[in-house]
Amino acid sequence: MSIAAILALTSTTMMTSPEPAPKSLYDFTMATIEGKSLKLDKYKGKVVLIVNVASKCGLTPQYKGLEELYKENKAKGFVVLGFPANNFGGQEPGSNEEISEFCARNYGVSFPMFSKISVKGSDRAELYNWLVSSSDRPNDEIEWNFAKFLVGKDGKLIKRFGPQEKPESPALKAAITKALG
Repeated sequence: MSIAAILALTSTTMMTSPEPAPKSLYDFTMATIEGKSLKLDKYKGKVVLIVNVASKCGLTPQYKGLEELYKENKAKGFVVLGFPANNFGGQEPGSNEEISEFCARNYGVSFPMFSKISVKGSDRAELYNWLVSSSDRPNDEIEWNFAKFLVGKDGKLIKRFGPQEKPESPALKAAITKALG
């Protein structure tokens, strides 16, 4: 290889360095359930609960508790973000439109919902890569539908809660109250 070729390769490599790793929730842009691009920095200064949801799961009734939690605390600066995922037993087979209709009809969901994503495996969404790697269990995959991640007003992860932790659980409510200050 000529010196010119080595220099060209070196300068190309230096110019195409990888993007910096996300440092907070605000570094992400996601598609809403309606398919619109939304920068998550929209939630700066809010306490955010991110949940991977599914319509045909034994835990699906948690939608009711999530909606109640959202309504009780949204005026204080709290928001729930729902991310449908079909990673567990095919329990979220519907289209974004079907999911949205199901949530509104059965649970009156008014918190923001996003387009279906993958939360596990090699095609896991970057947002979930960040959530898992920032948690106290960075090597553990998402266990099931309705895993919960509490993010503080600064956009940093506070705590990861398992799917069995119901929205009305004292531990989750206490963590939200503390984060809201």
